[in-house]
Amino acid sequence: MTATDPALTALAQGWCALSLLHGRIEAHIERALQARHDLSVREYYLLDVLSRQHDGDGGHLQMKQVADAVVLSQSATTRLVTRLEDRGLLERYLCPTDRRGIYTNVTEDGLELLEQARPTNDTALREALDDAAKNPELAPLVRAVETLNAPVSA
Repeated sequence: MTATDPALTALAQGWCALSLLHGRIEAHIERALQARHDLSVREYYLLDVLSRQHDGDGGHLQMKQVADAVVLSQSATTRLVTRLEDRGLLERYLCPTDRRGIYTNVTEDGLELLEQARPTNDTALREALDDAAKNPELAPLVRAVETLNAPVSA
């Protein structure tokens, strides 16, 4: 294959379209969350991921798992956790069975803010997808996103 191979060009164009869709969606959600709840997209996603933890086997996430879930480096995730902890939205504590492990939980204030922000996130996502669907290059990707977790009809 050469650099001008049509298959590579199509692949690159598809990747650019996907990247464009992601950027537009994230920017639209970011503006809505910042304006209404003083939350960034990453802060919202972090609260959401941590709110889904549970007690029991595999219920609490290690920082590496949290970093992977919010698509940040471990150091960036630690800084993000610290910021939210300073705002009273998260709290850290030592793992009861392994004193080297540190867990992070969402506080009551964090859960309340998350519940207030969830409809904003969902509405902004829907708006961004509807807007992107008007673009012929992005419309197929929007349809793909919309069908990813759609219920299968019998």
